[in-house]
Amino acid sequence: MLSAIASLLCVTLLGLQAGALPVDDFSVTSQKFLSGEVPAGFSINLDEERLVQFSEDETPVWMTEREKIRAKALGRKFFDITDTPTFMPAPASLAALKAYPKVNKQGLVKPVIANLTVDGMITNLQKFTSFRTRYYRSETGKQSQQWLVQRIGEITEQYASTDLADLITITEFTHPWGQNSVILRIKGASEEATAQNGTVLIGAHQDSANMIPFLPAPGADDDGSGSVTILEAYRGLLASNYTPVQDVEFHWYSAEEGGLLGSQAVASTYAQRGINIHSMIQLDMTAWVKKGTREEIGIVTDYVDADLTQFIRTLVDAYCSIPSVDTQCGYACSDHASWSKVGYRSAFAIESTFENSDKNVHSTNDRLDISPEFDFNHMLEFSKLTVGYIVETAGWAK
Repeated sequence: MLSAIASLLCVTLLGLQAGALPVDDFSVTSQKFLSGEVPAGFSINLDEERLVQFSEDETPVWMTEREKIRAKALGRKFFDITDTPTFMPAPASLAALKAYPKVNKQGLVKPVIANLTVDGMITNLQKFTSFRTRYYRSETGKQSQQWLVQRIGEITEQYASTDLADLITITEFTHPWGQNSVILRIKGASEEATAQNGTVLIGAHQDSANMIPFLPAPGADDDGSGSVTILEAYRGLLASNYTPVQDVEFHWYSAEEGGLLGSQAVASTYAQRGINIHSMIQLDMTAWVKKGTREEIGIVTDYVDADLTQFIRTLVDAYCSIPSVDTQCGYACSDHASWSKVGYRSAFAIESTFENSDKNVHSTNDRLDISPEFDFNHMLEFSKLTVGYIVETAGWAK
């Protein structure tokens, strides 16, 4: 075990080489992690047994929370299925094949995306990354979630007309670890269309994590970027007085870094309740453009729905000023996987190919001021994609 933990600490030291964290702070925190001591402001038992699944072909294994953290630091992706060891798939009728429309709403979409700006994203991300960490088992993780709910409410109050505001609900999906997932719903004009075609979902994850969870984790790119990207798309739609035909939901998941815990809870609940979902797209890391590479939108092709993924490519072609590029991310890579797991159709868009993505994640260096490679204009392309996806799939009631 000690050699395993040593490997973890060596990986974390990479952040120190850039002068990201005082050595004394790192040393004290590392010693606490090794000893099992939990600092004030965190609620976690490092010796708690968790049931973890590393691939769909492997039997889930029991391991301690400490061992799970180590696996994450070593780059392994997984579902923590302790709370959802079995799941009820969505009824076949709800997960049935749905034809995706041809892109034909440019006249409605383009005026909205013309009014999207980076201003709000910069302000929102500066605040979101000011919390020491958004780790899902920390006090500041709860505080950052509460701020997010407040900010969504402020945007709704500022930009939604009275009639539109009556269609909007903001709900906290409660989790036992303290940081709740946030669900924003815009009720569609046609209950019949929602029942027949399903609710349209767009998601990001609000939590952040350092390789050792007690260390600072600003999480600017992972996934502060996706969180404020979809928030800007929401603002732009409200400013255009958008009312969907079908229900639309924006999701900000808790505890993605803990093994997709928040999204699993939400997706399994929707499936158990028989809620019809048209499609779900996840935006996780939307800010980074690696120096010397072509600016692109990465379209993940593994563990996703192929037809929905192809539809996303057409949306990029229609509404973004940069091209798409295919990439792969692996098993349980982000929250879209929770929806695929229960039988709904999901897709995933990321900042680039996985190889060219931001390597500062899960460290103190995941900051918005770390490099010119962190690009708010790149994030804006994903806001455009979000608007296009929502309007093309959920329609626009006039």
